[in-house]
Amino acid sequence: MENTTEGAGFILLGLTDDPQLQVPLFVTFTLVYLLTLTGNLGMTTLILLDPRLHIPMYFFLSNLSLVDSCYSSTITPEVMAGLLIGDKTISYHACAAQMFFFVAFATVENYLLASMAYDRYAAVCKPLHYTTTVTTGVCARLATGSWIFGILTAAIDVGDTFYLSFCTSNVVHHFFCDIPAVMSLTCSNKDINELIVFLISSFNIFFVLLVILISYLLIFITILKLQSGKGCQKALSTCASHLVAVSIFYGTVIFMYLQPSSSHSMDTDKIASVFYTMLIPMLNPVVYSLRNREVKSAFKKVIEKAKYSLGLTF
Repeated sequence: MENTTEGAGFILLGLTDDPQLQVPLFVTFTLVYLLTLTGNLGMTTLILLDPRLHIPMYFFLSNLSLVDSCYSSTITPEVMAGLLIGDKTISYHACAAQMFFFVAFATVENYLLASMAYDRYAAVCKPLHYTTTVTTGVCARLATGSWIFGILTAAIDVGDTFYLSFCTSNVVHHFFCDIPAVMSLTCSNKDINELIVFLISSFNIFFVLLVILISYLLIFITILKLQSGKGCQKALSTCASHLVAVSIFYGTVIFMYLQPSSSHSMDTDKIASVFYTMLIPMLNPVVYSLRNREVKSAFKKVIEKAKYSLGLTF
């Protein structure tokens, strides 16, 4: 069947057609995007500059911050352009590229969160063997594996989606080329394609959740055995930020991708998508630095160096 959208491309409906909301939304998303880039790239730079942060936990956090910057940049500028200029068209290949990078970065983040859970398990449950368990080589392999899984998942999902024929409507009821929204436009039988996406998403999510749950189960068992109150507090504080980030990320992902296509409401999906494509990448640096003394100390050190180099004394 002929793929008529390949030449015409797609039209993204965006978040709203109300002219009165477009300027406020543009300003809001611009601020969110700038905060996201500042927070995540700032975190990555801080970790690179401070030798005290050259440990496994911050190696994974720098990767996560880099992924969040790229993740947000895949979606937010396109949304901002649509709100400002009003041009909501996206070419067939640009849509496929956006979907690829979105899926790739989301999957990388998924596996990085699992790697961070393993790191926390090793730090709390095997503190004496931590340096020999979570070595530089292990960190590099876990990070590389996360990127490989991300690229493979994206390649399969995009190939699976764009293998379908789009010969009727080219209007995507979303503000970006998300898999369910694009698949809903096909005039082919999409049952097998939806099943493939569902199985891959389920494996990625539940395998990682299993790793995280087992890691935290062992962590909590270890904490219960600790006699010292300070030891318990320290162990919990090292895990708190990661637990918050995991809860936010997987709550929205499970809501979006692990429900039947018949249950999808495009308006509800849009709201959930704003949360995990724009707000989560902005919140992660805040979550990981809010109660982190080492990050705060490194930040103060950078500020003091900047003030000294500029000759400022206040």
